Order: sequence, then C-alpha cells, then structure tokens
Amino acid sequence: MAAPIIIVGGGLAGLFCALKLSPRPVTVLAAAPIGEGASSSWAQGGVAAAMSEGDSAEKHTADTVVAGAGLVDEAVALGMAREASDRIHDLLAYGVPFDKDLEGHLVQSREAAHSERRIVRVRGDMAGKAIMEALVAAVRKTPSITVLEGEVAEGLVRSGDRVNGVVSRGEGGRAAIARVLPAAAVVLATGGVGHLFAVTTNPPQANGHGVALAAQAGALIADAEFVQFHPTAIDIGRDPAPLATEALRGDGAWLVDREGRRFMQAIHPDGELAPRDIVARGVFAEIAAGRGAFLDCRQAVGAEFPERFPTVYAACMQAGIDPVTQPIPVAPAEHYHMGGVWTDVRGRSTVAGLWAAGEVASTGVHGANRLASNSLLEAVVFAARIAADLGSTPLPMLDAEPRTADDAPASGFASEDEPVLARLRQTMSARVGVIRDGAGLAEACREITAMTAEAQGATVRNMLTTATLIAASALARTESRGGHYRSDYPEPNPLFARRSRLNLSEARFLASQTRAA
Repeated sequence: MAAPIIIVGGGLAGLFCALKLSPRPVTVLAAAPIGEGASSSWAQGGVAAAMSEGDSAEKHTADTVVAGAGLVDEAVALGMAREASDRIHDLLAYGVPFDKDLEGHLVQSREAAHSERRIVRVRGDMAGKAIMEALVAAVRKTPSITVLEGEVAEGLVRSGDRVNGVVSRGEGGRAAIARVLPAAAVVLATGGVGHLFAVTTNPPQANGHGVALAAQAGALIADAEFVQFHPTAIDIGRDPAPLATEALRGDGAWLVDREGRRFMQAIHPDGELAPRDIVARGVFAEIAAGRGAFLDCRQAVGAEFPERFPTVYAACMQAGIDPVTQPIPVAPAEHYHMGGVWTDVRGRSTVAGLWAAGEVASTGVHGANRLASNSLLEAVVFAARIAADLGSTPLPMLDAEPRTADDAPASGFASEDEPVLARLRQTMSARVGVIRDGAGLAEACREITAMTAEAQGATVRNMLTTATLIAASALARTESRGGHYRSDYPEPNPLFARRSRLNLSEARFLASQTRAA
C-alpha cells in the first residue's frame, strides 16, 4: 500500500484540508480527539467574509492591510478575501449552522478594525465550536480519511531534500516507543504557540511544536516575533484563560478601571475598537498601575447576555461573576501567532514535500497584527489551496509500513520536564510578552538556551525550539510594530517595514550572541 498524505493537526485547517483532498487517502494525526485540542473550537468571533451589500473583497483587504501595520502582503490578502464567499458556502455544505435572518440571509456582525459588518457567526459566540462539530462529523463519515488520535508528532523525516515522513508517538505523546510514519507529503496544521506563555486563551495542544518540526527540517520561519495578545481574556485564574469575545466590544461594551472610568478613549480615537495590540497594551498598563481592567457589558448587552453570548456568560457565572449586572475582570493573554512556517500562496514551505496551513503558517495575510476573524478564513482558504496543489502535484510512491524511530528521544514528555516547562512559560510571558525590551529579550534567549540543555523529552524540546525562534526574532527587530512592542524602541522604523525570515541556525546564532554580551 502506498503511503498517504499525512496531515499533522486535527483543527480547522487540518480537517478542512482532509475533506478537500477526498477521495485521496489521508491520515490525520491529532494529539487529542479531533476538534477537542484545537483553538478553532474555541474561536468565538466567526469568519470574516465580505458578502453583504456595500462590502467588497477590496474593502476587506484594505482593513487587513491597515491592521497589519505595513507588513501585509496585499496581493495575498486580496486573494484570500476574494475566496471567502466560496469557503463560507463550503462550510454551509458541510453543515455549519451560520446565523441567518428570517429571509435566510447570513447575519453579519462587525468587529474591531473592520469598516463593515462582515463577520459570519453562530449564536453570537459559538462559531468555532459549531464549525468544528460539523467538520468532525463530516470527517468521521469520509472513508478516505484515517484519523489517528492521541498521536503527537515529534519530528519530520527527510530523504535528500524532501520530507517523506513523520516521527510520531502515541498515547498523547507518552508511549514508550516512537514510530516513523511514511508520507507522500506532509501538511502541518498544528495550530499556535499559546502554551509557550503563562497566560493564554489556547488549548494545551497549541504549544508551538509545528513551527519547531518545520524549522528542524530546514524550513524558513517568518515573522516569528509577532504575537497577538487578546486584550480581554477573563481574569479568573484559569489555564487556559476563557475569552471575552471582541464581539462584545463590537456591540458597545466598554473597558473601564475599577472606578468605572473608561480609559481607551484617551489612548486611541477608536476607543475599545482600536487594533488589538493597542487595546492589549492599554489593558496591560491599567493592571500594571494597580487600577485594574474590566469589560462593562451592562448597558450594551445587559439582560440579553445569556442568549447572545452563552459561552462567555457560562465562563463568568462559573467564576461567580454575573456579566448582566457586574463588570468582567480582564487581562491580556497570548491569543494568536502571526508568524510561523513561511509558505507561498499554495501553502508550500521552503522544504519539498512540506506544506503548512492555519496558525502554524505565515502566509503574509496578517502582517504584524491579525485583523479580527481573519484566522478562520485564512485556515480554510489555504487548506483548500493546499488540497488543490497536492491534487495536481506528482508525489512519490512510498511503502506505507511504519517502523520504529530508533533515534527518537526516550520519552515524549518526561516528568523531569515539568519544572522546565513552568520556567519557560513564565520567561516568555515576563520577557517576550505584551511589552518587551532588549535586555529582557537577551535574558530570555539565555534562559531558553539553558533550559534546552536541561530538557529530556521531545515535547518540551520542541517548545524550547519555537521559543528560541520567537525570542531571537523579537531581539533582532529593534522597533515597535503591530503585535511586537519594545519599550526601548517604541516607534516603528521604516527600515523594518518588511517581513522577517530566519532559519533555526540563524535563530540559535542570535541567541548565542547574548551569552557573549
């Protein structure tokens, strides 16, 4: 039997790509049951798509370019915006119950930095969950798709200049033996980097390992320094932190301090609807000053909260907060990584045989700061493009028989790595977080290098690899732009109005220079 295409990741990009590849044989490797370990399932806003009267792909692109702070590849963003309607109809065909009015038209809402109402939602804040439920059901019914759940990819296998397999470990990465699974091609759809940070809205499986796999295989990584912190994670001490969707602010909710004073109006003319990086820094500053930060939805949403935003309402009530009558305590949390594996418009990485889609990829559409609800759109657009590209690309015929990975680490996750992981997450939040500076980034590079020497298992080693790429890229960008803010270089520098690209050797060299300083 010939080796299948292997998709690493069971979130939106991975499942959509698998469905689009049908009836071609595909194997999906998922660390958790498909849909359960995916940030897509937790997405509350929806999918951005210019489908209403008076809106256009060109307007959508213009908003994307403004939010991206000078680094968006405009041609790629326009192509994505023009495909949005087709991908929404694909999702409808898979059974996604997008909100419609009494005449059967899609209901679209507005979010921050969008000039039009173009967010397609499900019951206010349940788009991600509903989309994933529909896709999981479709995948389960598709005979050409084999799903291996509880499989953690630890590495990629190269033969010559081509990726042709995945090193994988079962039992959620805790099996005693790792296997090599041959692949005609590999698609990385592993999600983001949230659990490199102490406070995140992402599920635990979003730990940056896909970026590490690609980098270790020789792929270029782009824009790794650009990390988006959501300004309104619900600050109740949970890990991951539940999210107060941006749609609340889109519908008129205010950000206030503990005395009830609004603070965003003095920071940006768009107030609560300013770009996320600006709002995140505003919230961060209020908390740092001891004034606290709260999302006051009482006037804008009020008694309609349970029906309009059931996910947020449930999270608040579980913590003893009634958002109908009380402001919600909020804090910035790592939410989305604009950087990742560099890909072209077809989703191809710089290594033959390796494609990437979703948050693990860096396509150029987000620039320095992702526009709200463009992430789910990017995932389906590029997943569909990858499926089309694979369908027209000759792939090698390989024996599909798995074999033992003799040179894999003895364990995927060693218990000795728990303290290392805790230190890594604290280091990234403290020194590579909402506000950065050169001294802190240099210290982060040194600490990450030291932790790398201590780590035993593949999981934490891969997390440290991605942390090195992010910290080194942030150290190299001596300006502030979008999601990357440095207090020692607080202004944008025209010399840096370009995307960054580096490989793992370059990142390690940059990190090593801090030891000599």
